[in-house]
Amino acid sequence: MVTTNQLSGPRWGRVFAAWVIALTATLGALFFSEVMGFIPCELCWYQRIFMFPLVFILAVGLATSDVRVFVYALPMVAGGWFVALYHNLLYLGVIPPALQPCGQGPSCAEVNLNLFGFISIPLLSLLAFTAIAALLFVKKGALK
Repeated sequence: MVTTNQLSGPRWGRVFAAWVIALTATLGALFFSEVMGFIPCELCWYQRIFMFPLVFILAVGLATSDVRVFVYALPMVAGGWFVALYHNLLYLGVIPPALQPCGQGPSCAEVNLNLFGFISIPLLSLLAFTAIAALLFVKKGALK
């Protein structure tokens, strides 16, 4: 018998999909820095700080079928999403360069990758956090 305190069926599947996205984003970030040699800017590091633990948080939630994984994961997703949004606004020139937190090292507005003419590393991060948030919010609403 499955209780409401356990992940099962579609709820488990959504958390699994969120875990796959977090794992892909983590491996992608490591690929960009370690294989392609892109040095992460300060905002990229903050986004990594929010993304990397999600791999473990969501994995533990899946392994234990703990429905509280939403409570643990959502603050990390929200923090990462806001940093990624700020990074994208800075990258697009909406926020003036004078307000960028990057002092030493690479510029937060520097173009390192531009797939199809519009997909940047900050956009990939924002999309990953948005997808994870959508999966977790839909999941949380399904608990009623």
